[in-house]
This record gives sequence, structure tokens and C-alpha cells, in this order.
Amino acid sequence: MKRNCWEYKNCGRQTGGAKTGELGVCPASTATAYHGTNSGSNGGRHCWKIAGTMCGGQVQGSFATKMLNCAACEVFKTVRAEEGAAFKA
Repeated sequence: MKRNCWEYKNCGRQTGGAKTGELGVCPASTATAYHGTNSGSNGGRHCWKIAGTMCGGQVQGSFATKMLNCAACEVFKTVRAEEGAAFKA
């Protein structure tokens, strides 16, 4: 598996992470339906499609409302570059 969003961002919200007590578990770390997508663990490399992820200290909503922010994110850009033609938006 390649690095996941919580590893890039060092947010501590992944299952068992240091900040889950205060911020909760990020839904990207538990989204098993996306496991393996873009070579990630659960939703860790497909976080832009998952509602309830946190960015900039705020919980993000649906894909439609957060996609502009996500398209500018270093995680999104890195995953897209690493996956090349196999990238799943």
C-alpha cells in the first residue's frame, strides 16, 4: 500500500490515531468500500469522495461541496501523479 491521506497530513484521526479522542475517527480511515482504490488502505487515497473528512480544521461535506478544495490539495495531486492513468477520481 502507498501512503494514505492521514500519513501525508499527519492528522492523527486514523483508527487508533493520537487525535481520535478529541476530533473523532476520520471516515476515510474506515471506508472499507474504497479499500485498494488508488493503492490505498480503506479511503486513504480516495478521501475526496468521502463526506466528513477534515481539512483546514473543518469537517468537509459531500464530494460536490468539497471537490474544489480537494483538487488543490497536495494529497490529491500526489495520488493523481503516482497513479497516472490508473487514477480513480
